[in-house]
Amino acid sequence: MNTGYAESLMQETDGIAGVIGQPKGRGRARLARELFSGVYRPGQVLKLREIGERYELGEDTLRNAFADLESLGVVKLLGNGSATVLSPSLKEMMEAYEIRAGLEEIAGRTAAAFLERNTGDLQGEVDAMLAAVRSDDLDAYAEHDIKFHRIILEASQNGVLRRVWDTLAIDLLMRAAIPRVTRDLLDSAESHRPIAKALEEGRGREAGLLLRNHVETILEYLKRSESDSRVQGAFRRDLETAEEVQQAFFPRQTISIPCISCETFYQPARGIGGDYYDLLALQRGRWGIAIGDVSGKGIGAALIMASLQASLKFQALQPHLKPSTLIGDVNRLVYESSPTNIFATLFYAEYEPAKRLLNYVNAGHNPPLILRPKNGSCEIFQLPATGIPVGISADSQFASTTFQFEIDDVLIAYTDGITEAENRQHEIWGQQSLEALLRSCSHKSPKEIINAILEQVSAFANGQPQRDDVTLLAMRVEAGCDD
Repeated sequence: MNTGYAESLMQETDGIAGVIGQPKGRGRARLARELFSGVYRPGQVLKLREIGERYELGEDTLRNAFADLESLGVVKLLGNGSATVLSPSLKEMMEAYEIRAGLEEIAGRTAAAFLERNTGDLQGEVDAMLAAVRSDDLDAYAEHDIKFHRIILEASQNGVLRRVWDTLAIDLLMRAAIPRVTRDLLDSAESHRPIAKALEEGRGREAGLLLRNHVETILEYLKRSESDSRVQGAFRRDLETAEEVQQAFFPRQTISIPCISCETFYQPARGIGGDYYDLLALQRGRWGIAIGDVSGKGIGAALIMASLQASLKFQALQPHLKPSTLIGDVNRLVYESSPTNIFATLFYAEYEPAKRLLNYVNAGHNPPLILRPKNGSCEIFQLPATGIPVGISADSQFASTTFQFEIDDVLIAYTDGITEAENRQHEIWGQQSLEALLRSCSHKSPKEIINAILEQVSAFANGQPQRDDVTLLAMRVEAGCDD
């Protein structure tokens, strides 16, 4: 291990002349903190050049930092300008903190003679730590926490303590520990005050014991965070399984409706979501087409979505049910099985390829759009709501209506994650923007249309996080299925 790295974290610049907007040393502090706190996944390959740009680190500083991170077992350098992230060992961190507790006690006992009535710098670091907690600035907190303890270490004038401290890279481990104890950070900052007071009054034995107690308390916080992370890890694994289960609900990509070219897209706002679409092979050559959106997001919405899909599929496979009757039955099932104030918008249609006829019910869903190329332009038809969302009332009635397709017509169905996408000014993209885009897309393939929509929405959002589940379905009517 490079024994000088921990100290260099405090003393060096980041190696880029004239960097504006990043205080001295913050780039290395943030890199160390994020590596230890799990921002990067074990097994992930990092390009050193990209990391240098992201954290504003000069080439030499970056190379030295990664060499020392490798010695700590955090990364493995690959020799091609990249490194693999390893799982940081919390066990080793705890062992180092146990040693640190002893070092701090010895340093506090001997430093008191030199810091008596001379702790202005220590008091300033405590104030800075408290300010960092109030502003939720973990990097600043780490800087001032390390400075506080370094002042005491240097005042002890014990070279052996300094060498052991640097060999264990305590500075780096302190940075890594902070994200794990954030909920206790205010208490941790306040615990520095009695240490500074004891040193101010020359009470070395008391200062040493307070320092040991401070470190051992942080160690207990770390142990608790390890227990919490196991619970979170189990939840994360369960969530990943839930994602796989939900993916199985959606139709296979190999499903093909006669004389229809089709493309779909689904992306939940969280790991799993409440949007839904399906393609169902029905009796007498008909095909069921469904798209829906359950109110809410996440696991709860996904459970209601699963219930809705099961109900719809069961009813759709029954013989001779009209779409209006079918959705009425689905509505009652959803109403009876859902919590109060939970509902779902749903568009359900039955398509006959031989007649190019669509018979549909729109239960409060965003109106699907039909694009019809005509004389070099594009005519747009809407399939508006014919009833309220399902699940609101057990007695709701739903009307059905038909639409006659022509060859080259394109059906676009979507959920409100598209039209209600927000930009940084909290403006929404909107139905008009969607229709304006689609007027220039009627000649494109379904896949090209979906890509164009996603690109436009992404450009409009301009980096804003996705707030709602997003589902798109595009279908072009082709020749070859006439009666």
